[in-house]
Parts: sequence; structure tokens; C-alpha cells
Amino acid sequence: MQKILAVILSEEFSTIEVLKLYASEFEQFDLYEAKGVEDAFEKISESTDKSVLIADLSNNKSDKLALIQKISSLNKNCKVLAMSDNPSVNLIIEIMRAGAKEFVPIPIIKGEFLESLKKLIEEPINQKSKNKCKIISVFSNKGGIGKTSLATNLALELAKITKENIALIDLNFQTGDITTFLDLKPSFNISYMLENIDKINETFLLSTLERYKGTSLYVLADPPYFKQADNIKPQQITKLFNTLKDTFSYIIVDVEASFEGKNIAALDNSDLILLVTVANLPALRNTQRCLELFDKLGYDKNKTQIVVNRYMENDEIKQEDVKKVLSKDIYWKVPNNYFAIMSSINKGIPVSEMNPLTNVAQSYRELAKHIADNLYKLNMQERFENILNNT
Repeated sequence: MQKILAVILSEEFSTIEVLKLYASEFEQFDLYEAKGVEDAFEKISESTDKSVLIADLSNNKSDKLALIQKISSLNKNCKVLAMSDNPSVNLIIEIMRAGAKEFVPIPIIKGEFLESLKKLIEEPINQKSKNKCKIISVFSNKGGIGKTSLATNLALELAKITKENIALIDLNFQTGDITTFLDLKPSFNISYMLENIDKINETFLLSTLERYKGTSLYVLADPPYFKQADNIKPQQITKLFNTLKDTFSYIIVDVEASFEGKNIAALDNSDLILLVTVANLPALRNTQRCLELFDKLGYDKNKTQIVVNRYMENDEIKQEDVKKVLSKDIYWKVPNNYFAIMSSINKGIPVSEMNPLTNVAQSYRELAKHIADNLYKLNMQERFENILNNT
């Protein structure tokens, strides 16, 4: 039987001894006690076969997170089991995002530890973790609010932060602008994709959708001809989303500013709707109507979140006024920076790439991180709630 290298990394003698004792129950393990982060990396790098890193993050957390991220990126044959004597939701999110596959708290419960190790060694090397794709729609029933800029920059920032495959879909069937905002000339569009929906697989998607400048962001453009949009049915939108879910971790949808069936289908299938408005009375009244419609459609109140675009602290209508009019808290405020946004649009360069230090670029970046963290927490909460409740 071929041995599996298991590298144990911890500064605590008692923890190391317990780990060695429990892990020795797996006869296929070749146990190695690392003398530090660099030693652990070198030992794992020497192995071309399947290996396991058992890392205690109770001390030197940042160095070990960096190690996990490095190993996960460079050595796909190595699986990581992480642990800590001070677990929290945020820590677990950090660890799992770095690339760990399993987590157990310290003090170590033998059954939980052995079960986690068993999962790691039985999982095929190339098997992907179960994809829990999230669909985020950016919507307003009023044009000129800035939703396309928000959708485009949010999608790009999510790709940068998560390093996962992100799909950006332009559902503005008559006047889509995403390709203009990103200076892309795609060979394929949503009409072509829907016509070939039964042939679609991951290879097809990643080779057909337009990839943005070497990132993990893939763009599905609007139809080039108005007439093509007439043939798209709501059921096709649902089928498209269900197909994309197998390949992408996030689907960002720039939804057309209307309540046509195709757009309602997109909103129905969304996990999160970012309802974009600005702080003036006509826009807020339109936003109010949207919320009323969403309520009639039976959407959960947490599904729709308010984003105030072009926000200025000295606006006549204050944050408290917006909350009062809409009877809903503001989820996010994107600061007003007309010159940065217009320069970005005119050059076809996302604002975060043209000038990442601007207030609006920082806001998009923080929004993406906020969304990714919150959705990640929801994914992880059920999995780890028993761990946290028992510590």
C-alpha cells in the first residue's frame, strides 16, 4: 500500500503528540513533524503524490494562512486540515478561503478529527468541492442610476478577491453596455448560448465566454441585434442560470430596467438583489415601487438590499431620510465621483484598474469583500455551527 505523507505543523508539544497518536490509526500515513512553516512547505513540495497538511493555527496564524494559500495554489495533490484553539466564524472563513478543506477545533475530539482525515484521504485529488453558486442581480426600474457600472466593477472585484470563476451576464437586451465598459468584442452572446444550451458544459463555457484580461471573470454579452431578444423566453433564463451554476461560483447579472418576464425570471432565481437608487425623490419613489412589487412576488426581505449610488454626505436627502422613505436600511453607499466613473467608462477600463485609490474604486472593492464574506458565512454556518456550539 502506497503511503500518504501527513505533515503535522504545530508549536504545542501536547497537540503534536495527540495528532500523532490519532493519525497513526491510519496505517497509510507516513507521519512527519515539521520544524516550522518553511520546513512544512519544503517537505510537501518534495512529494508528487497525495499528501496532507495538518496545521495548528493557534499561533503564527498569518504565516500559516499564507502557507495554506501557497500550498493550495502550487500543490493540488495536498489537502489541508486546519485547527485552532480559538475558533470563530471569521477565522474559519479565512482558513477555508485560504484553501483548507477541513477544520477541527482544539481540544481535539478524536471522532471529529478522524472523520475529517478520512474525508481528505478518500476525496479524489481532482475532485472539486461542491459548488454553491450564488446569483447576484443588480437592478433598478429607472435608467441612468449606474447599475451597469456597479455590476461590472463588482464582478471584477469578486474575481480578484475570491480567485474563483465569476460570470457577468448582460440582460439589457436592447442597450447592453457591459462590453463597452470592459472594452470587449466577444465572439458569442447570450442568444447563441441559449440556442446551444443543451450542448453546454464547463469546457464549452470557459472557452466560449469572453474572459477579461486573464482574470477569472467571464462575460456573457447581450444580443447584437434587437430582434434576437424577442425570441428569449423566461424559462430559458432559468435554464441558463442552472447550467452556469455548475461552472461558476458567482453569477452577476446586470438586469434590464423593466419588469418583463425575462427580467423577473432573473430576479426570481437570484440569491441577492442589489436594488440601486440615488438620493433624490423620483428615484426613491421608483425604488419604493420595486420593493412593493418584490413583496407581492413573495421575495424574502433579506433577498433585496438597497445600494445608494453617487452618495454625498451633504446631499439634501440624508441617509436617515432614505431609510424612512423606503422603510429599509441602506445596505451599501457608493460615493459620488463623476470624473473617475466617466473617465473609466470612456476608456473602457474598470475604475479599480484605472485608479484603484479613488473612493469609488475602494467602495466597489469593499462591497465585493462584504458580499463574498457574508455569502461565505451563510455557506459555512450550517457546516460549522455544531463545531462552534461545542467549543
